[in-house]
Amino acid sequence: MITFKEAFEKVIDHRLDLGAEKVKLIDSLNRVLAEDVLADRDFPPFDRATKDGIAVQFSSLLENGHAYTIEGVAAAGVAQQTLNNTSKCLEVMTGAVVPKHCDTVIMYEHITIKDNKVTINEIVTKGQNIHYKGSDEKAGAVVLSKGIKITPAEIGVLASVGKSVVKVKVNPNICTIATGNELVEVDQLPEPHQIRKSNMLTIEAALLNGTIPSNSLHLLDDKESIKTALEKALIKNDVLLLSGGVSKGKFDFIPDVMESLGVEKVFHRVAQRPGKPFWFGVHAKLKTVVFSFPGNPVSTFANYHLYFLPWLYASWGIQIENLYIKLGVPLKIVPPLTRIIHVKTELKEGVVWGAPVIENGSGDLTSLTKADGFVCLEPKENTYEVGEVVRFVKTR
Repeated sequence: MITFKEAFEKVIDHRLDLGAEKVKLIDSLNRVLAEDVLADRDFPPFDRATKDGIAVQFSSLLENGHAYTIEGVAAAGVAQQTLNNTSKCLEVMTGAVVPKHCDTVIMYEHITIKDNKVTINEIVTKGQNIHYKGSDEKAGAVVLSKGIKITPAEIGVLASVGKSVVKVKVNPNICTIATGNELVEVDQLPEPHQIRKSNMLTIEAALLNGTIPSNSLHLLDDKESIKTALEKALIKNDVLLLSGGVSKGKFDFIPDVMESLGVEKVFHRVAQRPGKPFWFGVHAKLKTVVFSFPGNPVSTFANYHLYFLPWLYASWGIQIENLYIKLGVPLKIVPPLTRIIHVKTELKEGVVWGAPVIENGSGDLTSLTKADGFVCLEPKENTYEVGEVVRFVKTR
């Protein structure tokens, strides 16, 4: 049995180089950018009016006594207009190119218009209400760096620089695998000795939440059929995520089957609770990574977030940002096991506090719906005190 820290480091050491692919812009949402994106022109590309109103030459204000005649209209989406007589003004719309010979925009709310004559009613500052060319980014500047997650905000930037096709990190081919004769389909009525398949559906949903599709298998407790199914799954997938079959029971065949299929065991059993029987291995020839979690729902869910997600991000070449909260209650963590405790968080005066969720062991699936994430606490002689800062793994 190894420590949580040792297990985590071994998992990260076996990350894959997943490579990159090109996808349509809208399909890049929630993917990881695999290239630096440059501004193809200045942003904004012209001096842009930020208000509806009039455009004037600031030096003419004193000469005109804050009164102007309207010469014309400059609309958004048309080429730059020219103010031919600087003692006059042009009406200008938001988003329009600031007219030539104009350097100031005054919004309609600060003027009065009557019979094509304008009276300015407020103090005017030179250059006001103009978004200047190149003030956001200059042509050639890096506007998005590779390794970031593409959100709707990035989609807008990518569109503005003309990236109809985007280079992103490849999602691994993943198979989620549930084991056990006790499992039945969600739409079936279980017998008293059976339960519905919920555990790996939770993981499939977590993957889909990150726009990562997966396929799934259900393995019955028969060693030969398990071997046949896993042999095919190892060939077809980059990652296997299993739940169950790794403890010390008579029907826990996964470790032996993996060995017979050429999967090298990196470790089996971690000094943590929940999730102690966690088995991790790699098929060197196929380059398939196997995460085999204990079958209890909380164990599988916790290990997915504590091991698999950091492994995936490391394979993409990025890191998950560490989050921290303050403990709302004292906690005593007795050696030798690292404790993974799901907590409910609360924001108080700008500080996030967390307290354990009341649960009934690692099989208590409903307790996960009451938690915002996990704290991972190493064993130590002294009690973790109220207000102590600890690492927090967010799950919702």
